Amino acid sequence: MNPTTPDGRYFVVKEQLWRCSNPALDLQTRQHWVNALMAARREVKAAKASGDQDRMKAARSEVQAAKVALGERGPVWWDDGSPDFNRKRVDNTPYAHWYRSLNEQAPEP
Repeated sequence: MNPTTPDGRYFVVKEQLWRCSNPALDLQTRQHWVNALMAARREVKAAKASGDQDRMKAARSEVQAAKVALGERGPVWWDDGSPDFNRKRVDNTPYAHWYRSLNEQAPEP
């Protein structure tokens, strides 16, 4: 499982921060956009297989729209003025100490 920052804004994959979905979205709205995102990702795959660049551009645009609606891209969903560290290496952010502490707490095999 990928760790989530204490403030719930990001999860970490391969030492890189990725913005979480907006937790203020109601369940129905969130599910609508998750479904749209999955459909758009399937369309990206199909567009790649077809070699149709216009289709690929449209599919990627759909992915972007769904991610913005979910709060994973575009304007941040928090309102305390904190900067966005989406897609940044965790070691280069204020979350570095927290992330290092996770390894210190991990039990040895």
